[in-house]
Amino acid sequence: MTITPSFNAHESLPADLAELVERLPTLRHKKWVEQSLATLLRIAGSEIDRLDWKILTASLQDLERGFQTFYPYRHVRKVTIFGSARLSSDSAEYQIAVDFARRVTALGFMLMTGGGGGIMQAGNEGAGAEKSFGLNIKLPFEQEANPFIAGDPKLIHFKYFFTRKLFLLRESDAVGLFPGGFGTQDEAFECLTLCQTGKYGPVPLILIDRPGGEYWKDWDAYINKHLVQRGLVNPEDRSVYTITDNLDVACSAITSFYRVYHSSRYVGDQFVIRLKSELKDEDTERLNENFRDILVKGRIEKTKAFPQEAGDETFDLPRLALYFNQRDFGRLYQLIAAINQLDIPAPETEHPELK
Repeated sequence: MTITPSFNAHESLPADLAELVERLPTLRHKKWVEQSLATLLRIAGSEIDRLDWKILTASLQDLERGFQTFYPYRHVRKVTIFGSARLSSDSAEYQIAVDFARRVTALGFMLMTGGGGGIMQAGNEGAGAEKSFGLNIKLPFEQEANPFIAGDPKLIHFKYFFTRKLFLLRESDAVGLFPGGFGTQDEAFECLTLCQTGKYGPVPLILIDRPGGEYWKDWDAYINKHLVQRGLVNPEDRSVYTITDNLDVACSAITSFYRVYHSSRYVGDQFVIRLKSELKDEDTERLNENFRDILVKGRIEKTKAFPQEAGDETFDLPRLALYFNQRDFGRLYQLIAAINQLDIPAPETEHPELK
């Protein structure tokens, strides 16, 4: 595929770009392909350094590897594990991570880790290579791929932390956080920040400790004392996560989150919650009574799919639509919990873990 630009490159650029797009083997997502190519061409026409191009190219290659690896598994819900790379295989934290991974994959979920040692290795060990992914990154120490995922086609090697973390969160439908150091704390706070600002989720976040452990309890005490009590975060923001040292509680926090709730998105100014079962009118009324504080106008209404959702694989699912204030995400998590606790039969499907 060759395009010969005219002498006046600036004048011919739109036509050359259109010709290039038309020659692509598939035009299913023509608008986005055209916008991506246009962005690259605009950058090419500006003054940036060689290092800038190296960063851009390596980032795109990271994204390409991630997209291609995950695409065949896009309909399977996945759980991401974060935790220390330094915990040994004979530690209590390692063993509970193995058991957690084994249990969530037995429920039908797949598992994702950073692909390294410690808690990451425990996750891949418990899940097995067939049911897990490793998203590795090369560091001067600690980050050789663990033997339970090494050599598997679902092991991805990333250049950058930010692209790696993008996929660890973008592809996950739940997060299990185990004790760890600076990296784990960074991951915990980034998850919370993205959930609190609506850039990720809603998904269940479970902070898991060894039996009798106090790592996350002490962490939560800090959150309460220095953030909640000082008004730096809302008290309801703690509803975003669950702290436990019991795997029954941890697994239930995931499965119960998707009991009735399926997924959500914005359609225009409305937040649309897709449900596995239609709510009764009296249940919807009760939700309006208890959660009117998060609405900027109107009411929580039952609805069918919007025209903008045509072609979406959830098109036949019942929905709730609301004008959410896009601020009180802790309360939004409480709304989802209230929906899941309603006395309505959840649909029995062969694979409830499928998206």
